[in-house]
Amino acid sequence: MVKVREDQPSVGPGGVDLEGWLERLNDEVALRDPQRMRQACELARAAGENPQATTLESVPGLSLLTGLEMADILSQLRLDQPTLEAAVLYRSVRRGLISVEGVAKRLGREVAQLIEGVLSMAAISQLQAPKQGLSQHNQQENLRKMLVTMVDDVRVALIKIAERTCALRQVKDASREKRLRVAREVFDIYAPLAHRLGVGQVKWELEDLAFRYLHESEYKSIAKQLAEKRLDRDRYIKEVVATLETLLERQGISQYQVDGRAKHIYSIWRKMQRKHIDFSQVYDVRAVRILVPEIADCYTTLGVVHSRWHHVPNEFDDYIANPKKNGYQSLHTAVFGPENKVLEIQVRTFAMHEEAELGVCAHWRYKGTDLDPKSRSYEEKIAWLRQVLEWQEEVGDVGDFREGLTSDVAPDRIYVFTPDGHVIDMPQVATPIDFAYRVHTEIGHRCRGAKVDGRIVPLTYLLKTGQQVEILTATKSAPSRDWLNPNLGYVRTSRARAKIQAWFKQQAREQNLEEGRAIFDREFRRLDIDGIDLTRLAETVNYTSAEDMYAAIGAGDLRIGQVLHQAQQKFGESDDQEQLDRLLTKPKRQPSREAGDGITVLGVGNLKTLMANCCHPVPGDQIIGYITQGRGVTIHRQDCANVLQLRSEEPRRIVDVEWGDRARTQYPVDIEIEAWDRSGLLRDVTHVLSSDRINVTSVNTATDKHDNIARMRITLEVDGLEALERIFSRIQQLPNVIDVKRLRQGQIQ
Repeated sequence: MVKVREDQPSVGPGGVDLEGWLERLNDEVALRDPQRMRQACELARAAGENPQATTLESVPGLSLLTGLEMADILSQLRLDQPTLEAAVLYRSVRRGLISVEGVAKRLGREVAQLIEGVLSMAAISQLQAPKQGLSQHNQQENLRKMLVTMVDDVRVALIKIAERTCALRQVKDASREKRLRVAREVFDIYAPLAHRLGVGQVKWELEDLAFRYLHESEYKSIAKQLAEKRLDRDRYIKEVVATLETLLERQGISQYQVDGRAKHIYSIWRKMQRKHIDFSQVYDVRAVRILVPEIADCYTTLGVVHSRWHHVPNEFDDYIANPKKNGYQSLHTAVFGPENKVLEIQVRTFAMHEEAELGVCAHWRYKGTDLDPKSRSYEEKIAWLRQVLEWQEEVGDVGDFREGLTSDVAPDRIYVFTPDGHVIDMPQVATPIDFAYRVHTEIGHRCRGAKVDGRIVPLTYLLKTGQQVEILTATKSAPSRDWLNPNLGYVRTSRARAKIQAWFKQQAREQNLEEGRAIFDREFRRLDIDGIDLTRLAETVNYTSAEDMYAAIGAGDLRIGQVLHQAQQKFGESDDQEQLDRLLTKPKRQPSREAGDGITVLGVGNLKTLMANCCHPVPGDQIIGYITQGRGVTIHRQDCANVLQLRSEEPRRIVDVEWGDRARTQYPVDIEIEAWDRSGLLRDVTHVLSSDRINVTSVNTATDKHDNIARMRITLEVDGLEALERIFSRIQQLPNVIDVKRLRQGQIQ
């Protein structure tokens, strides 16, 4: 983390030793003009002492102290002197203690423009908590202005990140409401932005502090466990460091740096959540980082580590050969170290470490007042900001903005040509529809086909560098809702997806509601799902009613796959009885224990379970159990004809069951495909199934010669409803296919 405030030379309450601070700053960054830096500090101090000035804070000199703290953070990132001057004066200008014009007159236009840019980024706070009467258009315009400023000069974004870091440090003694508001803003916007710019040095502090306020109990729990083991961990790390230094010397690597690496609390919690493990199973709480001069030394060092200690299976990542999308490079491995304790070791070059800590800042050098990037990495990050700007023009929702900031845009680009010879650069996974929206929104809406190098290709075709792309359009401007289905692969870029969603948002609610209801009914009908309380299902996807949920599906704001996922997670496989009762119309009793095969048997002991062959239940189905003689409990779907008969004849053998956490990997399902018969139909269907690695256990196909309709009845194995919905979507796209659905037991002949 970046620790600054406590190191400032103070001379009493609210005061600071400017000469001492300037001397230390000059030692760190070699100021180009120390006198100008002193002038900026004096200007901030004089503004704070102005009795006529109106300030939002009651503490004298707080604007100056915050400005110096921001400058300290930015000096650690090696930014230039105009940026540091702007940081010192920003809070004073923001609070009306001095005008932008006054700054321009005293320190020049460059510093004033940086401050103006940071002021414009304050629009993000309005987006986080919109004021009454603030229109969606105004929110979009504010966000657009902010992004334009960032693209013009990324130093503006870095100053704002430093300012929010200070705000998060200072909010400790504020009201709980304010702490949560600032923490949420930082967590949603500025921590992802720091990550995408590669500024790991600041990103960790933003995440940890925001996490501390947003999840206070979890933060304190992890912090306490870290503190309890600190002395043992420090002793252990010192022994490991000494051992590694000896091994590196023997290997002939004379230049190196070995340090214990602090694991950040938010990172620990996130790993615990992602892997469903407790604190004791987080391997990299004990961690060491090794820095060496060259890439070859990284792999030599890795060999030394693995020859000394056995590595933990499946705990190795090579981010040098395959860098993360924000440019991060390193080798990560976990080994059984001394005392057979798991230890994480990171190996990287000194240059990679500088990139990991400073990100885009590591690529800057200053000649006078000109910013000169050293490598293409700087340009790639700026290009990413422009991408965010382009698609954000279409959608002003802050959730979409966070998704764009957080997502790792692929660094590899392709370059394709328009029919007129213009070059368009696109992400590597772009399709013709992505290209169409990149050229113009209306061309995207009207796209109905594409030619690549003069040859017609599917709209799911992945474009390659050097190809010429021509979009075939229709007169009517209307995108297809299928384009928003990620299983079909029509659209791969967030920009195109946002523009399609924006189009559907503009349509009448009644039309969206009708379309959404049709999509919902079709998918749930063909997956043979019923008996769900729709209002409670809508609540799990953050809508107050089923109609709102339908309208969101129709507008493209909510994917049907998300609804299916919630349906399966919440009532199909969840262990949480409270969530079950919220979704199921009929509450269930508390489970006594979990039986084998991922089935929880309610009210009885631990019995063996067996899936019924008559109805083939899969996770997501409502199920019931029948106690057999000698074979444990047979699991049926609740609407199975056989179990309905057994319920009336032997009700004492019927038990309530539910899906547990250890659900079987694969479950058999019977489906029927109806299509106009043609040559190669069965081959195309089996190709879809094999490409998705779906195991087929039986196939029965027949064609009615009177109407030329083929009916295929297939038994396949899937791991849940989401996989089944994905397969149905892909089969439905095959030529001549009329319908595909899941069969009930009574429909199987």
